[in-house]
Amino acid sequence: MKNIITFIVILFFLSSCEAMKFKKTDVKDNPINPKDKRAKNINEGKGLVLGGKKNSGVFDFATSNEMWRASLDVLDFVPLISADYGGGVIITDWYNDDNSSNESVKITIYFLSNEIRSDALNVKTHRKICENNNCKVSELKSEINEEIKLAILKKAALIKKEGLDKIIKEQGEYQVVPTEASK
Repeated sequence: MKNIITFIVILFFLSSCEAMKFKKTDVKDNPINPKDKRAKNINEGKGLVLGGKKNSGVFDFATSNEMWRASLDVLDFVPLISADYGGGVIITDWYNDDNSSNESVKITIYFLSNEIRSDALNVKTHRKICENNNCKVSELKSEINEEIKLAILKKAALIKKEGLDKIIKEQGEYQVVPTEASK
C-alpha cells in the first residue's frame, strides 16, 4: 500500500510538471550549447531569482551622493565610529579639542533623502562631561546642529555644481531649443 501511495504522489508531481510536456522546437530558435542556452535565458529574463529583485545589481554608490561626500568632508576633523551609507547614518567618536578638558562631543548625522535640501538631514550632537570617572551624557540642542547642517548643505551644493560644470565642459554648453508650446 505504501508503494502505491508513493507511486501516485510521484505521478501527480510529474504530471503537473512542465518537464513532462514536450514541445517541438526548431534548432535555430534554441541553441544547443549550454553556455548559449544560459545566455539566451538570461537575456529573456528567464531563470530562478532567489531572495532578490531582478534589478538588484543596480547600486547607488556613496561617491555619487553629494550630501554623503559633503558630510564626510565637513566631519574630516573628527574620527568616525560608523559610516553606513546603506543605513544613511554617520556617527563620530567622542571628540574634544583639548585633551585636558573633561567635556567631549559626539555628532550623529541621519540622511533622510539624497536630495540637497535642509530637511534631508537630521544632525544630533551629544555632550559628555566626565568628573572623577562619573560621566553624564546629554543631547545638545544648540545652534551647532544647524551650523553643521548648513556647512554640509553648502559643501554639497558646491560638489554638485562642480559635477555639473564638469559635465557641461565635457558635453558643451546647453542650448535652449524652443518647443511648439513655448512659441
